[in-house]
Amino acid sequence: MAGKSALVTGGSRGIGLGIATRLAELGYSLTITARTKEALDAVEPTLRAAGAPHVVTVSADLADRESADKIVAVHREHFESMDALILNAGVGTAGSIADYPMRRFDKTLDVNLRAPFALLQSSMPLLRAAAEKNPDRGAKVIALASLAGVYSEAGLGIYGATKAAMLSLIDTLNSEESGNGVTGTSIAPGYVDTDMSDWTKDKIPADTMIQVADIVELATSILNLSSRAVVPRIVVTRAGAGLGA
Repeated sequence: MAGKSALVTGGSRGIGLGIATRLAELGYSLTITARTKEALDAVEPTLRAAGAPHVVTVSADLADRESADKIVAVHREHFESMDALILNAGVGTAGSIADYPMRRFDKTLDVNLRAPFALLQSSMPLLRAAAEKNPDRGAKVIALASLAGVYSEAGLGIYGATKAAMLSLIDTLNSEESGNGVTGTSIAPGYVDTDMSDWTKDKIPADTMIQVADIVELATSILNLSSRAVVPRIVVTRAGAGLGA
């Protein structure tokens, strides 16, 4: 299927849905993932109405080590290349290093690091194909990292470690693939007003958090860059909160 296409993980809510909606408005066809078919069925009509010529949905749990290949295979069935890969899906639970359960450790690494790496690896031929087809624009990878991967925060050691690894992965992607037109950007925000931040809204009010729309605008700017410009990472802090929040 011709035309621009993008794969968005965690595309049924929050930042993922915000970016998917903007991609639809820009005329991208979409493959979006979420854990449940019901969540995807609820947003598919919205994305079509926003302008996506085609929307393909894949329900998958990224903790399942077979999920990445399954997701990319579905995208490949429908689209001949991939102009943008949005690595948004993630999990995060607070806990101290002394007490963090190893079962949660394993799931956090699988969802936040192993799955994005596997998705990126499986998508590489499709990203390279898009870059070859449109060398001036290239293909873009946008990874949602976190401020916790840049500045340490007590209780977020494991989550922060996976997001720091994401920053490093995208830096390495640029070293290896930007010459081929495939470029990556990590966006590392502080607390964003989504349901993933509900656990701390008794301490940090939602109306002081970064808005989803702010992250969408940053992602849009990255998509509009030529293949000659590489922005390895964008760090976004909350107004009045200092660097580490």
